[in-house]
Amino acid sequence: MTAAVAERTIYNPVQRDRVTFLEMAADTAGGRTLAELEVAPGGGNMLHRHLTYAEHFEVLEGVLTVEVDGVVLRLGPGQSAVAPIRSLHRWANESDAPAVCLIEVVPGHRGFEQTLQIGYGLAADGLTRDDGVPRRPADLAVLAELSDIRLPPPMALLAPLMTVLARRARANGHEQALIERYVTY
Repeated sequence: MTAAVAERTIYNPVQRDRVTFLEMAADTAGGRTLAELEVAPGGGNMLHRHLTYAEHFEVLEGVLTVEVDGVVLRLGPGQSAVAPIRSLHRWANESDAPAVCLIEVVPGHRGFEQTLQIGYGLAADGLTRDDGVPRRPADLAVLAELSDIRLPPPMALLAPLMTVLARRARANGHEQALIERYVTY
Protein backbone atom coordinates (compact mmCIF):
# COMPACT_ATOMS: atom_id res chain seq x y z
CA MET A 1 0.00 0.00 0.00
CA THR A 2 1.49 3.36 -0.96
CA ALA A 3 1.68 6.24 1.51
CA ALA A 4 -0.89 8.20 -0.53
CA VAL A 5 -3.35 5.32 -0.35
CA ALA A 6 -2.70 4.74 3.37
CA GLU A 7 -3.80 8.32 3.98
CA ARG A 8 -7.16 7.50 2.38
CA THR A 9 -8.29 5.25 5.22
CA ILE A 10 -11.41 6.00 7.26
CA TYR A 11 -12.73 4.27 10.37
CA ASN A 12 -16.26 3.97 11.72
CA PRO A 13 -16.08 3.69 15.53
CA VAL A 14 -19.73 2.69 15.79
CA GLN A 15 -19.67 -0.18 13.30
CA ARG A 16 -15.91 -0.78 13.79
CA ASP A 17 -15.41 -0.95 10.00
CA ARG A 18 -12.38 0.41 8.17
CA VAL A 19 -12.29 1.51 4.51
CA THR A 20 -9.18 2.28 2.50
CA PHE A 21 -9.77 3.86 -0.89
CA LEU A 22 -7.28 2.18 -3.24
CA GLU A 23 -8.62 3.93 -6.33
CA MET A 24 -11.16 6.70 -6.41
CA ALA A 25 -13.33 7.74 -9.34
CA ALA A 26 -11.04 10.70 -10.01
CA ASP A 27 -8.02 8.35 -10.18
CA THR A 28 -9.66 6.24 -12.88
CA ALA A 29 -11.39 8.90 -14.99
CA GLY A 30 -14.66 7.60 -13.55
CA GLY A 31 -13.98 4.00 -14.48
CA ARG A 32 -14.22 2.59 -10.98
CA THR A 33 -13.90 3.11 -7.26
CA LEU A 34 -11.88 0.40 -5.53
CA ALA A 35 -11.76 0.10 -1.75
CA GLU A 36 -10.58 -2.40 0.81
CA LEU A 37 -13.20 -2.91 3.50
CA GLU A 38 -12.51 -4.49 6.87
CA VAL A 39 -15.81 -5.54 8.43
CA ALA A 40 -16.01 -6.24 12.15
CA PRO A 41 -17.96 -9.27 13.39
CA GLY A 42 -21.66 -8.45 13.23
CA GLY A 43 -21.10 -5.59 10.78
CA GLY A 44 -23.01 -5.10 7.57
CA ASN A 45 -25.67 -3.04 5.89
CA MET A 46 -29.37 -3.25 5.04
CA LEU A 47 -30.92 -4.34 1.77
CA HIS A 48 -30.67 -1.61 -0.85
CA ARG A 49 -30.11 -0.98 -4.55
CA HIS A 50 -28.19 1.50 -6.67
CA LEU A 51 -29.55 2.80 -9.96
CA THR A 52 -26.26 3.82 -11.56
CA TYR A 53 -23.48 1.45 -10.47
CA ALA A 54 -22.69 -2.18 -9.72
CA GLU A 55 -20.76 -3.45 -6.70
CA HIS A 56 -18.22 -6.27 -6.96
CA PHE A 57 -17.10 -8.02 -3.76
CA GLU A 58 -13.94 -10.13 -3.50
CA VAL A 59 -13.10 -11.64 -0.10
CA LEU A 60 -9.47 -11.48 0.98
CA GLU A 61 -9.79 -12.75 4.57
CA GLY A 62 -12.56 -14.22 6.69
CA VAL A 63 -16.12 -14.86 5.58
CA LEU A 64 -18.51 -12.30 4.09
CA THR A 65 -22.18 -12.97 3.48
CA VAL A 66 -23.47 -11.25 0.34
CA GLU A 67 -27.14 -11.31 -0.64
CA VAL A 68 -28.07 -10.38 -4.20
CA ASP A 69 -31.72 -10.47 -5.32
CA GLY A 70 -32.62 -13.02 -2.66
CA VAL A 71 -29.64 -15.33 -3.25
CA VAL A 72 -27.42 -15.57 -0.16
CA LEU A 73 -23.76 -16.41 -0.64
CA ARG A 74 -21.17 -17.07 2.08
CA LEU A 75 -17.88 -16.08 0.53
CA GLY A 76 -14.43 -17.05 1.74
CA PRO A 77 -10.97 -15.93 0.62
CA GLY A 78 -10.66 -15.80 -3.17
CA GLN A 79 -14.41 -15.91 -3.74
CA SER A 80 -16.41 -13.07 -5.23
CA ALA A 81 -19.91 -11.87 -6.03
CA VAL A 82 -21.44 -9.07 -8.08
CA ALA A 83 -24.44 -6.93 -7.24
CA PRO A 84 -25.47 -5.62 -10.68
CA ILE A 85 -26.99 -2.19 -11.20
CA ARG A 86 -30.53 -2.10 -9.73
CA SER A 87 -30.10 -5.41 -7.86
CA LEU A 88 -31.38 -5.61 -4.29
CA HIS A 89 -28.33 -6.48 -2.19
CA ARG A 90 -26.58 -6.33 1.15
CA TRP A 91 -23.43 -7.62 2.79
CA ALA A 92 -22.62 -8.71 6.33
CA ASN A 93 -19.99 -10.34 8.48
CA GLU A 94 -21.92 -12.99 10.38
CA SER A 95 -18.78 -14.64 11.76
CA ASP A 96 -16.80 -14.08 14.95
CA ALA A 97 -13.71 -12.79 13.14
CA PRO A 98 -13.06 -9.74 10.96
CA ALA A 99 -13.65 -10.07 7.23
CA VAL A 100 -11.62 -8.16 4.66
CA CYS A 101 -12.78 -7.68 1.09
CA LEU A 102 -12.29 -5.54 -1.94
CA ILE A 103 -15.31 -3.58 -3.10
CA GLU A 104 -15.22 -2.34 -6.67
CA VAL A 105 -17.89 0.13 -7.77
CA VAL A 106 -18.33 0.26 -11.56
CA PRO A 107 -18.48 2.87 -12.90
CA GLY A 108 -16.66 4.83 -10.22
CA HIS A 109 -18.99 6.93 -8.10
CA ARG A 110 -17.88 10.08 -6.29
CA GLY A 111 -21.08 10.12 -4.24
CA PHE A 112 -20.36 6.61 -2.94
CA GLU A 113 -16.92 7.83 -1.81
CA GLN A 114 -18.36 10.95 -0.19
CA THR A 115 -21.11 8.99 1.55
CA LEU A 116 -18.64 6.69 3.27
CA GLN A 117 -16.53 9.63 4.45
CA ILE A 118 -19.54 11.59 5.72
CA GLY A 119 -21.19 8.55 7.33
CA TYR A 120 -17.98 7.52 9.12
CA GLY A 121 -17.42 11.14 10.20
CA LEU A 122 -20.93 11.40 11.59
CA ALA A 123 -20.32 8.17 13.53
CA ALA A 124 -17.07 9.55 14.94
CA ASP A 125 -18.96 12.65 16.08
CA GLY A 126 -21.67 10.57 17.81
CA LEU A 127 -24.34 11.55 15.29
CA THR A 128 -25.46 8.05 14.29
CA ARG A 129 -27.48 5.31 15.91
CA ASP A 130 -25.84 2.05 16.98
CA ASP A 131 -26.44 0.61 13.49
CA GLY A 132 -24.56 3.51 11.87
CA VAL A 133 -27.67 5.22 10.47
CA PRO A 134 -27.54 9.01 10.92
CA ARG A 135 -29.77 10.36 13.69
CA ARG A 136 -30.78 13.48 11.75
CA PRO A 137 -33.20 12.86 8.86
CA ALA A 138 -31.48 15.53 6.73
CA ASP A 139 -28.13 13.71 7.09
CA LEU A 140 -29.74 10.43 6.10
CA ALA A 141 -31.41 12.04 3.08
CA VAL A 142 -28.11 13.57 1.93
CA LEU A 143 -26.32 10.22 2.21
CA ALA A 144 -29.07 8.38 0.34
CA GLU A 145 -29.00 10.97 -2.43
CA LEU A 146 -25.21 11.12 -2.74
CA SER A 147 -24.80 7.33 -2.80
CA ASP A 148 -27.76 6.67 -5.09
CA ILE A 149 -29.30 4.30 -2.53
CA ARG A 150 -32.87 3.07 -2.91
CA LEU A 151 -34.49 0.97 -0.19
CA PRO A 152 -36.95 -1.89 -0.68
CA PRO A 153 -40.57 -1.85 0.48
CA PRO A 154 -41.88 -0.91 2.97
CA MET A 155 -39.01 1.59 3.51
CA ALA A 156 -39.33 2.65 -0.14
CA LEU A 157 -42.50 4.49 0.87
CA LEU A 158 -40.23 7.09 2.47
CA ALA A 159 -38.47 7.86 -0.83
CA PRO A 160 -40.54 10.98 -1.69
CA LEU A 161 -39.93 12.42 1.77
CA MET A 162 -36.20 11.65 1.53
CA THR A 163 -36.05 13.39 -1.86
CA VAL A 164 -37.65 16.52 -0.42
CA LEU A 165 -35.30 16.48 2.58
CA ALA A 166 -32.26 16.03 0.31
CA ARG A 167 -33.34 18.94 -1.91
CA ARG A 168 -33.81 21.16 1.14
CA ALA A 169 -30.44 20.09 2.51
CA ARG A 170 -28.82 21.02 -0.78
CA ALA A 171 -30.69 24.34 -1.02
CA ASN A 172 -29.91 25.45 2.53
CA GLY A 173 -26.23 24.48 2.34
CA HIS A 174 -26.43 21.49 4.70
CA GLU A 175 -25.13 19.04 2.09
CA GLN A 176 -22.16 21.31 1.30
CA ALA A 177 -21.46 21.74 5.03
CA LEU A 178 -21.30 17.94 5.45
CA ILE A 179 -18.97 17.65 2.47
CA GLU A 180 -16.71 20.42 3.77
CA ARG A 181 -16.58 18.92 7.26
CA TYR A 182 -16.05 15.25 6.42
CA VAL A 183 -14.87 14.75 2.84
CA THR A 184 -11.10 14.98 2.81
CA TYR A 185 -10.28 13.14 -0.44
